[in-house]
Amino acid sequence: MRSKGYQGWLPDERRIEDEANAAAWRPLLGRVRAEGNFSEGPGASALHEWTEGVLALAGIRAELTTSAGPSVLVAGSIESAASDADELKALPLAEEAYAIRSGGRGGERYLILRGGSERGLLQAVFHLLRLLGSGASPESLDGLDLTESPRNALRMIDQWDNMDGSVERGYSGGSILYRDNRVLPESERIRDYARLLASVGINAISVNNVNVHREETKLITSALLPDVARLADIFGSYGIRLFLSANYAAPLELGELDTADPLDEGVRSWWRSKAEEIYAAVPEFGGFVVKADSENRPGPFTYGRDHADGANMLAEALEPFGGLVMWRCFVYDCHQDWRDRSTDRARAAYDHFRPLDERFKDNVVLQIKNGPMDFQVREPVSPLFGAMPHTNQVMEFQIAQEYTGQQRDVCFLVPQWKRSLDFDTHLQGPGSTVKAIAAGEVHPFKHSGIAAVSNIGSDDNWTGHHLAQANLFGFGRLAWNPELTAEEIADEWSRLTFGPSSRAASFVKELLLESWPVYESYTAPLGVGWMVQPHYHYAVDVDGYEYSKWGTYHFSDHAGLGVDRTVLTGTGYAGQYAPENREVYDSLENCPDELLLFFHHVPYTHVLKSGKTVIQHIYDSRFDGAEKVENWIARWRELESGVDAQRFAHILERLSGQLKNARQWRDVVNTYFYRKSGIPDERERPVYA
Repeated sequence: MRSKGYQGWLPDERRIEDEANAAAWRPLLGRVRAEGNFSEGPGASALHEWTEGVLALAGIRAELTTSAGPSVLVAGSIESAASDADELKALPLAEEAYAIRSGGRGGERYLILRGGSERGLLQAVFHLLRLLGSGASPESLDGLDLTESPRNALRMIDQWDNMDGSVERGYSGGSILYRDNRVLPESERIRDYARLLASVGINAISVNNVNVHREETKLITSALLPDVARLADIFGSYGIRLFLSANYAAPLELGELDTADPLDEGVRSWWRSKAEEIYAAVPEFGGFVVKADSENRPGPFTYGRDHADGANMLAEALEPFGGLVMWRCFVYDCHQDWRDRSTDRARAAYDHFRPLDERFKDNVVLQIKNGPMDFQVREPVSPLFGAMPHTNQVMEFQIAQEYTGQQRDVCFLVPQWKRSLDFDTHLQGPGSTVKAIAAGEVHPFKHSGIAAVSNIGSDDNWTGHHLAQANLFGFGRLAWNPELTAEEIADEWSRLTFGPSSRAASFVKELLLESWPVYESYTAPLGVGWMVQPHYHYAVDVDGYEYSKWGTYHFSDHAGLGVDRTVLTGTGYAGQYAPENREVYDSLENCPDELLLFFHHVPYTHVLKSGKTVIQHIYDSRFDGAEKVENWIARWRELESGVDAQRFAHILERLSGQLKNARQWRDVVNTYFYRKSGIPDERERPVYA
């Protein structure tokens, strides 16, 4: 039997319980006419999701008729809907856009769903199911008249799955795509995953790890392309285009050439032939995701070439087929000498890529992490995003909580992502926000959008922690519409998951919105990151990365802490921003407290805008974070009677583990900085000596 969390936020139980309410829905949902191609592809998925969703939510098995037509569903009084249906059929809509209209004459009601294509109709169906699952009544739909289209053209998930069945930075079990170096294209879970992604508007997926090992390199060979094609068909049936992470040195790795030099004609010819082979097997193939010259991965630097040379070689091969090269900008010196105070990992992406603007082909898309480091609890927005006006770009987030609790500690990341998307870069004047740049509204990008690293695995609830599903849901909803607030997304997910009027839904919404600040409060003070066990990245180790080849991150001594990234006395990183932001970050007086130690080295006695000293803030926030988790547990226990036993016990167990983790962080961090500073807690709590 599947766990309560397997269906995620999709319909899995009656939400319209009493018979009077169900009777009110039956005239509206009990009869459906479908116009379009419903034999295969997204059209068939749309019809399936409608019929199964209405049955699950309302217990209504709809009477169904189908015909050819322009991707329309009409429910309820079909005769009364005729004129509005004709009007919606004539409405010009983009491919993924949709319109929903309700009306009625006399006692008869109707609903009309129209998509700009089958993919748009599928999104209209999922929108309606969200309304029903969130507690809508027939009366609340009266006069509904909405049209939606995605703000971002590309809304992509990157799987970090390996073909041996493991998942890099996977905290939810093994891969659902691979086992024992074979593809599992017939797995029921893969189709169910496609449903989850499509239900929140995802339209692209890369199905293997960006660190492409020998076995994954074989995905582009004739032996495995038929399996890749079957995967593409499964995701394609839900409107999701399939990509592969490519090993830059594939010609060498497969033993077919003795070089991977991007300017070598033999290498270029090899990739052109490979692209022809791939598209013959997978006609709707999206393209490649590439991590090159990063963390010991092969790349063009080996041959004295640069990133534009490498990306353009692959882009040339894919160009005739409309394929894209998603070239990741996560490039830095991972063998630096920690004694070298001039090397700053935060500068690396900008320094590597900014000079290459205008050199990339039109089907190359730079994939830029939201911050300049590596998905830390708190970072400024990467200054590279928007700084290359002639080069396609997507923003990259990480749904997998590598540094934010690893899906053991609850940490709802939508508020963090909102901070990034709402950030005004000022690169083209006021209003040059990250969300506008990602949507292609500031620069004339041919391709743009948002990508994120997946957080799912073979665990029966998909994400390990039931509450971590909110991050996957939230990413999709935010990628579709970055104007949604974190409060709206948390409320919608909680109502869909725990019931529209339940006490559990109300509390979970509150918990989610508190969780990122709470996690930050016991782990990462004032913009300092990386105080984790190396490679493992979960448990506390204040000096874990401080004297390593990967970088140095807090520079704590007896007098103070923080990294000086100012223009005059530090690494100069602050100078990579537009003047309006540079003046904020470069100034000790103007820099926001939450990023103070990312940009400045200050004494422990430095007074924050809150009125506290830095050292007292460290002490207080550690205690506050642990106390907050303790309070969550007490409040969750009060809800036991209103939550299914399996999910209640699971969340209680995870919160209890989070409390243990928070207390360990509290005691280790406070002890460390007490020993460094010699300054006691002014509230005389037990800071261990």
